[in-house]
Amino acid sequence: MSGPPFSTIASSNEFPACPGKTRIGWIGLGVMGRSMAAHLLNAGYEMFVHTRRKSTAETLLEQGATWCDSPSAVASDTHIVCVMVGFPDDVRKVVLGPQGVLNGAREGIIMVDHTTSSPALASEIAEKALSQNCVSLDAPVSGGDIGARNGTLTIMVGGDTQAQNAVAPYWNILAKTVVACGGPGDGQKTKLTNQVAIAASMVAMCEALLFASRAGLDMHTTLQAISGGAAGSWSLSNLAPRILTHDFDPGFFVEHFVKDMRLALDECRRMKLILPGLELASTLYDKLMQQGHGRLGTQALMRVLADMNNASLPMSS
Repeated sequence: MSGPPFSTIASSNEFPACPGKTRIGWIGLGVMGRSMAAHLLNAGYEMFVHTRRKSTAETLLEQGATWCDSPSAVASDTHIVCVMVGFPDDVRKVVLGPQGVLNGAREGIIMVDHTTSSPALASEIAEKALSQNCVSLDAPVSGGDIGARNGTLTIMVGGDTQAQNAVAPYWNILAKTVVACGGPGDGQKTKLTNQVAIAASMVAMCEALLFASRAGLDMHTTLQAISGGAAGSWSLSNLAPRILTHDFDPGFFVEHFVKDMRLALDECRRMKLILPGLELASTLYDKLMQQGHGRLGTQALMRVLADMNNASLPMSS
């Protein structure tokens, strides 16, 4: 990648990020983005926001954030611009579109894309940013709504090391773990690796609950018995209890998880890699989408498996 190093792009009085000094722009205020932006606002960062529906931003605006009418307006007078939207097409529009971040970006900004998106698109954006004397980092997150609310996310970062160090203070507010994964696009590849690991485990978790229910076990006792052993997982500890109360509200939307699995399968095809567990999970979640449940949480996969077995949804006694 051609272009000047980060150290010649950003002025020393803007970085490292610091409340009261560094202005942050935030684009996308969904289930996770809203909590993440709120943490930064509460920490004292001056915040400029844009999202598809202004009503979504009302709480942050009441707390002192400034509304901008477009992504380019967000970028025009901020030092860091964070993007947390739904799909790669959304990323392309808000970053590279006519009203996108890079159309309004002043020289020296750092753009951080927290969306789970395409590795190839992340590399394309990084190249375009550098041609404008800016830096783009791909930094998808893991931890769901709980991690976003609690400030305990994991952030997987691809891109310039000096730029990562410059924005690290704000990441420390949002995350428990931040990992430098490599160059542009490598943060996205690492997040897709994470999603591959989760995909099959979600199927296994739902199957285990269905097995225990059909076997007549007390579900609360069973969860207590298996959660602390080799079967233990984040999904078993955080999503299984929701399933047993039939709480399918989204911590992470089904439609976004389907998007992630499709991105991973695209990478598999590119690498000539066959992953049967991922393919099975993708097929089952596609069924959930066909049933019209794309806006439920990923734990709603239990609906598909229960339907396949003509079974009632497991529940706590």
